[in-house]
Amino acid sequence: NSRGASLLKDSIPIPEFSDSGLHEGNDLLRRGFTSVKNELLPKHPLELSEKHFQLNQDKANFDTLRNIQGIHAPLKLQMEFRAVKQVQRLPFLHSSNMALDTLRGNDECISFEDILNDPSQSEVMGEPHVMMEYKLGLL
Repeated sequence: NSRGASLLKDSIPIPEFSDSGLHEGNDLLRRGFTSVKNELLPKHPLELSEKHFQLNQDKANFDTLRNIQGIHAPLKLQMEFRAVKQVQRLPFLHSSNMALDTLRGNDECISFEDILNDPSQSEVMGEPHVMMEYKLGLL
């Protein structure tokens, strides 16, 4: 029976098998308000470049570091970045990622996010138990 369900799932999209479920609506707690304007209007060409600015800057820094010190230096730095990114606070608390800023050399810089912050990380804290259950896949 499970084999038939998997064949059916692969061939026909059925709402019962989807991840979001049949009767699940917009979850304002996790996703915020939807904006029709963002779906209708084309995005600005520089938006993608600005989104990937840090990634492009890291790649350029790794290339320079590799040319100066050899292949071991960027590999060591990438391992440190990966280790620091794994350390997080609980899902309902904002994490400042101070160790990542220190590794990148941004710990002494004051940027837009330091003053106005990201709108998706507002000061309104969600219900801790619900957010932990969602992260653990219990909901």
